Formats: sequence, structure tokens, C-alpha cells
Amino acid sequence: HAGRRTLWVAACADWETALTHAIAVLIITCPCALGLAVPVVQVVATGRLTRQGVLVKAPDGLERLAQADTIVFDKTGTLTLGRPHLVNKDDLDRADLALGVALASSSRHPLAVALAAQGGALTRPVLKDVNEVPGMGLEARLGDDMVRLGNADFTGAPTSSSHAGSELWLKRGDAAPVCFRFEDTPRSDAKETVAALRARGFAIELLSGDREPAVRKLAEELGITEWRAGARPGAKIERLEELATEGRKVAMIGDGLNDAPALRAAHVSLSPADAADVSQTAADFIFQGALLAPIVEAVDVARKSRRLVFENFGLALAYNAVAVPLAVAGFVTPLVAAIAMSSSSITVTLNSLRLNLGARR
Repeated sequence: HAGRRTLWVAACADWETALTHAIAVLIITCPCALGLAVPVVQVVATGRLTRQGVLVKAPDGLERLAQADTIVFDKTGTLTLGRPHLVNKDDLDRADLALGVALASSSRHPLAVALAAQGGALTRPVLKDVNEVPGMGLEARLGDDMVRLGNADFTGAPTSSSHAGSELWLKRGDAAPVCFRFEDTPRSDAKETVAALRARGFAIELLSGDREPAVRKLAEELGITEWRAGARPGAKIERLEELATEGRKVAMIGDGLNDAPALRAAHVSLSPADAADVSQTAADFIFQGALLAPIVEAVDVARKSRRLVFENFGLALAYNAVAVPLAVAGFVTPLVAAIAMSSSSITVTLNSLRLNLGARR
């Protein structure tokens, strides 16, 4: 600004005029509008999503969600309600049920929670050294026997069951495995949400650690053509890496202990509010309620936020492109410069508030 003042002095202006023009230039080049372009949009977007039941955890979560082009869903507890019910209780031996309940009580997996709820008046055996193996199940010691509760591979059970729901197998020592069969219900708006996301240009995949019959049935119900069953945590990460190698920006949506590594590996991640603590910690967004509609809302807000940020940058640059030359040329007084600078900031703020237009109340 000293150089501009010197320029006006050299142009035969008196020092007061030169100083006045220099002050006008100093005021009008204040980068307020440019500095507000991003944070105001983020504040408005975060507020809107919070009112819709979506918590934004990551500072750059909105930007990464706006870049996403592929969505990978987990099954149990994500596309379904995560409240499966035991359907073969009457066929089970009381001792096997009690043992299964005792083991299941140590896990927050939806199937384990459903089994543990069957305890009632059962006398549960005392287990030692209970350990949860991610993607596989639970194991413990009962006297001299090793006891396992989990998937077929973990318990050495047959995998040819035609049951279209989910299964847990109980294995005690050398005894034959015992099967607990469950059925779960898709979230009421799961099909509509998948269709809405596909209409917005997303490629949709279902990646689940559940059995093939159960995963296939749900995929067919929801119209998902790309799906994989029996995917352990490592396999989920490998699939996300494959998609990333193909240039995809993946949004992972999951809720379980097994999903946490995949949520961290994805470009952006979302998790329901009733998910396991480790999954909520890993996720960039947490959505509340029994519906999946908040996911669509988050995507729409993220994309609109990105557009508004670019618009704000455009407004700020246009302001500087017009106002700065006028100030340098001496056509702007300090008062007019202050009004122009304030007006640019107000314009950027008002443009950001457009994000609330059409928001659901």
C-alpha cells in the first residue's frame, strides 16, 4: 500500500489524497469474503444435517462425501433393522440354548444380542476366557471344553444350509454343531433409499459377512446387483482397495465391530447411531433413527455445499476483480470501500444460507 501511495504522490497528488486512496485500497482488499467462502457453508450444512439427525464428525467429511461415486453397504444392522429374532427356539435343546445365551451375552453383534435376549429363566453356565474374534464369532472355555459360537467356518459346521436368514452355530468340544436360525427385517425405506442413491449416480454394492442365501435374498429384495457374502473384515478392506484402484471414491456404510476397519479404509464413511462404539468412532457421519433417508439427505447437502463453496469463491473473486482496480484508480473512498467490503461478506453469507432452502423441518 506504501507503493500505491507513492504512485499517487508521483502522479502529483498531495499526500492526503494519496493516503486516502491507500486506505480505500487497504479496506477493499480485506479478504473477508474469501475467508468466509468455506466455513460459513460448513456451519450452515452441519446445522441442517444436525436438525435432520445426522452428526458430522470429520471436518472435511462433507467435501469427501460430495466426491463419493460408490456406496458400499453392510447388511445386518445397516440395511436391516439389526433386530433379528430366533425362529427355531422350539427345536433347540435347553442346555444348548443356555450355553449359546451365555456366550452371546459377551457380544454386541445383532445376532448375539438377539440370542442373548432368549435367556429368560435359563440357568447360564459359567464360562472362562471369553474372547470375540472379529468376523468369526466368540470362543470360551467351559470346564475342559472349548466352546465356540459363530459362523460355520469358525465352528466347523456344514455350509450347505438353505435357510434364507442368518445363522449362528454353537460348537462344544467334540459334539456336533448346533444351529441357531434368525430372520431380520429390512429397514422400511431401504429399497427407496437404494433407488434414490442410484438415481443420484452412485454405484451400489452390498458387502456382508453373512451367509450367501441371506445376502442374496436381501440384495434381490432391494435391487442390488453387486453383492458379496461371507466377507470378513480383511476381505472388506481388500474390496475397498480394489475399488480405490479403479479410481472410485467409496462411501462405506456399516455398523458392526467387523465394519470398523472398512469404515476407516473408505474414502468417507457413515454409521447408524446404534452401531458399535468402535464403528461410530471410525465413521465420519453418524445418522439417527430407524430409516436410511438421512443418508440421502447427507449426500444432497454435501453436494450442494460443494457447489455453494465454488459459488462463494466466484463471488469473492468477482468482487475483487471489480472493486480493487476501482480503488487503485482512486474512484473509491474509504467509506464506500467499507460498504463494499461488508456487502461482499454479506453476499457470501446469504448465498451460503441458500443451503437451508428446501430443508425438511
